[in-house]
Amino acid sequence: MTVGVGKEMWELVAELYPLCRSITGDGVRETLAIVGRQIALDVHEVPTGTQVFDWTVPREWNLHDAWVDDPTGRRVIDLRDSNLHVVSYSTPVDQTMPLAELRQHLFTLPEHPDWVPYRTSYYSESWGLCASQRLVDSLPDGPYRVRIDATLAEGSLTYGEHFLGGETQEEVLISCHVCHPSLANDNLSGIAVATQLARRLARRLAETRPRYSYRFLFIPGTIGSITWLALNEHHLDRIRHGLVLACVGDPGPLTYKRSRRGDAGIDRAITHVLARSARQHTVTDFSPYGYDERQYCSPGFNLPVGSLSRTPYAQYPQYHTSADDLDLVRPEAMADTLEVCWETLRVLEADRRYRNLSPKGEPQLGRRGLYGTIGGRSDAEQRQMAMLWVLNLSDTDHSLLDIADRSGLPFPLIAETAATLQDAGLLAAAS
Repeated sequence: MTVGVGKEMWELVAELYPLCRSITGDGVRETLAIVGRQIALDVHEVPTGTQVFDWTVPREWNLHDAWVDDPTGRRVIDLRDSNLHVVSYSTPVDQTMPLAELRQHLFTLPEHPDWVPYRTSYYSESWGLCASQRLVDSLPDGPYRVRIDATLAEGSLTYGEHFLGGETQEEVLISCHVCHPSLANDNLSGIAVATQLARRLARRLAETRPRYSYRFLFIPGTIGSITWLALNEHHLDRIRHGLVLACVGDPGPLTYKRSRRGDAGIDRAITHVLARSARQHTVTDFSPYGYDERQYCSPGFNLPVGSLSRTPYAQYPQYHTSADDLDLVRPEAMADTLEVCWETLRVLEADRRYRNLSPKGEPQLGRRGLYGTIGGRSDAEQRQMAMLWVLNLSDTDHSLLDIADRSGLPFPLIAETAATLQDAGLLAAAS
């Protein structure tokens, strides 16, 4: 199943990869339309000029075509070869200019001479082109025809939202960004994992309703999360846990970045899952730089939102370059990320506080048949210890995750044991 799911996610990345995306425009709409074939999406359009806290929704940008012809008429830069060739949000250009002037608008990566960088100019009107250093070094002197066929006009910012209702209005927020063009790991792997996680939750919903409600956001980076927060400030108090997914498809080990709180439920749940697994991983503290977790965790909200990546942003050489391609993302890596997300959600769903109904001394487990349920099992000693730990710490002050962490026992065992003890009349769920 893992192989098949990984392949499905990679195929979604491959389908989305050619689209020219930015923080606004038709590329975002096309992306959401493709995701919308797999999960139901409510697509929102927020008009240009809308005030969202200290920001304003910008004009909509759409890129139709772009090229550069050398003095012989040979096309040396062509949008059809890579949509990274144009600096995102470049103003329209139709000029002939000498090479010296053109060079002032060219961006390269001298340390990787065959790669094309990704650059943006969202909030200052300018234009630019990106190319390989090797190409730029080969350009002869003479006049160059430069054409960027783009529109920058009144329009809207587009984002998608997928909601699954649970037993309560308390929410788990899953967020990914949809604003980058052909960058497979950053950001398409996050879109693919979020989509597959939503599909798995929907399948579970057909069997049993989850405790939490789940809200998935497919938004442009920074301005998208700020816009969503501004438009939904009235119910942010429902968010109990949150996770930003980005750079989750490369073969590197997993990295979890804690929320600003540092000890939120999501921080403890995912840290427990990673620590109890055989996966190589790193857990880092919050910093106000990165992806949209820095908006959700801004001091005016301080939401319990962490961030999950494999190799973090800017820490792999292909980051924000043409080398962040379909060869970089691996089906097995995305499948592994998905499993960590799923295991974490299972912890969040099952974590409860209980009250021991026989707290004065150990209750007699034998006459209740509880020792009989574990006798002869290879893990009998571990299960017996789980019963003792759950009974001892079920004082309404400790959750099951607290008990798992303190005992060193796996959370699923602790949760299963608590259910057994509840059925035996020894535990009651805390109000």
